[in-house]
Amino acid sequence: MNTLIEERFACHPEDMKGYDTTRIRKEFLIEKLFTANKISMVYSQYDRLIVGGIVPIDKSLQLESSNTLKSEYFLERREMGIINVGGEAKIVADKDVYQLQFKEALYLGKSIKKVIFESVDKSNPSRLYFNSAPAHKEYPSKKVTKKEAEIVELGSLELSNHRIINKLLINSVVKTCQLQMGMTELKAGSVWNTMPPHTHNRRMEAYFYFELPDGQAVCHFMGQPQETRHIWLKNEQAVLSPSWSIHSAAGTSNYTFIWGMAGENLDYSDMDSCSPVDLR
Repeated sequence: MNTLIEERFACHPEDMKGYDTTRIRKEFLIEKLFTANKISMVYSQYDRLIVGGIVPIDKSLQLESSNTLKSEYFLERREMGIINVGGEAKIVADKDVYQLQFKEALYLGKSIKKVIFESVDKSNPSRLYFNSAPAHKEYPSKKVTKKEAEIVELGSLELSNHRIINKLLINSVVKTCQLQMGMTELKAGSVWNTMPPHTHNRRMEAYFYFELPDGQAVCHFMGQPQETRHIWLKNEQAVLSPSWSIHSAAGTSNYTFIWGMAGENLDYSDMDSCSPVDLR
C-alpha cells in the first residue's frame, strides 16, 4: 500500500488540564504530513475528520481504503476536500479529470470509487493537503479557484492581524454534507490569525500552516478560554482543534494556513467569540 494512516482519540477538556507539553503534542499535533510517493493521513475521533497529505512524485498514487475505515473504497461513506500547496496536480476521479494549480481546491463527493493523484512535473511535485469527513448524501465534485472563492478581508496592520480569508469549499460556494475548508493569508507585518479567538461547539476544526519562512514558527493556542494551552508548529505541520477549544495562533512571521471544519452546522458565522482580555 501507498498509504500511511494513524488514529487519534478524542479527549475531555477536563483531562487536557493535566497534559504536559509532550502529551499535548502527541494528541493534537500532526508533525509530518508529506512523504514522497505516499498518502499520509490521521484519522481523528473528532467528528471522524481525516487530515492528510499526498505527494506523488514519479508515480501515481491511488486513494485506498483501510481497515480503519472498514469500507470497500475510501469515499464510500465520505466526502473529501483537497487544496494544492505545491506544483500542478492531475487528479482522476472515476471518469473525471481535474488539473489543480497552486492554492486551488477540489471537492470530491461521496461514492467516487477510484481517485488517482499525479504530479504534472516531477521536478516540481504537487503537495496535496486534504480533509475528509463522513457524508450521508452525494454532491457533485467541483474545482474551486481563488477567483471563485468567497473572499473576506479582516483585521488591520495596527492590530497585527491583517488577513485575507479565502472561503474555498464552503456551503455558499459548493454543496457539501458537512466538510468546509478555506485558506487564510496573513499580510506582511501581521502575525495573529483568528483574533479575537472563538469556539464553536457545533464543529471541530483542523489547521494546516504553510508558507512559513525558514527559521520561523507558529504558536497555536487551544484549550477552553479560561484554561488555554499552546503548541509550537513548524512549516507544513497541522493541529487538531476540538469544538470546545479556542482557535487562534501567532507566528514569528506572517504565514498562510488552511482551515477545515466538520460537524453539524454549515453556517460559517456560527461561532462564539472570546474577548482577548477574558482569556486565561
